[in-house]
Amino acid sequence: MRIAFTFGADLRDTQGKGASRRLRHKGKVPAILYGGHQDATALILDQQNLLTMVGNERFYSSIVQLKIGDKTQEAIVKDIQMHPAKNVVVHVDLQRVVESEKIRIMLPIHFKNESVSPGVKVQGGVVSHMRSDVEISCLPKDLPEFLELDLINMNLNETKFLSDVPLPPGVAIPELQHRNAPVVSIHSPRAEEPEAVVAEAAATPAEGAAPAAGAAPAAGAKAGDAKGGDAKGGDKAAAAPAKKEGGKK
Repeated sequence: MRIAFTFGADLRDTQGKGASRRLRHKGKVPAILYGGHQDATALILDQQNLLTMVGNERFYSSIVQLKIGDKTQEAIVKDIQMHPAKNVVVHVDLQRVVESEKIRIMLPIHFKNESVSPGVKVQGGVVSHMRSDVEISCLPKDLPEFLELDLINMNLNETKFLSDVPLPPGVAIPELQHRNAPVVSIHSPRAEEPEAVVAEAAATPAEGAAPAAGAAPAAGAKAGDAKGGDAKGGDKAAAAPAKKEGGKK
């Protein structure tokens, strides 16, 4: 059984929101340890010690060893609640590990050879990750640190699914029993810049082109220019008196 982290824990006698709040004020973190065919046990962990581990990816995918008084207990981290505005651990859920029983735990997926895959290097595609981790089931002795998916042969417009992720001996993905979810794909980059140029060209009329019907006259243009003909000529014709019909009297 691979042990990645070891830290101490104390038994917690009092429970409830008030008791948990007082613990946090003292730099402690309330925790619960359950599973392994035993009753749940309330624990107290050290805040500063936890903060040195919660930022490590391996902390969530490894077996940890708790030192509770003069006893030790192997466990896996099932859930960590962080404060929404502060870098503070609020609560920790731990599950006991029994060597002869399978555990279910989330493992990260590491992607290999992304930049040198044909779809990226030759065809100019962009890698899109749909999943970064997956829940696996295995005996504690078979627990890997992470899963690795090699993209060395991926081409443009190709997708790899959960069933394409290589699994070590003794490891299974329970989700595959009812769905084969996509994990990663390579697709063409979005052509946002050319679209913007075309839209700008469409909004600017070509030089010398007549304005669209109903369009307002350009600033500084004479009022007569907006009419169909010469405004002055039209005014003179209207002002000239009409000739009398017939000869002189």
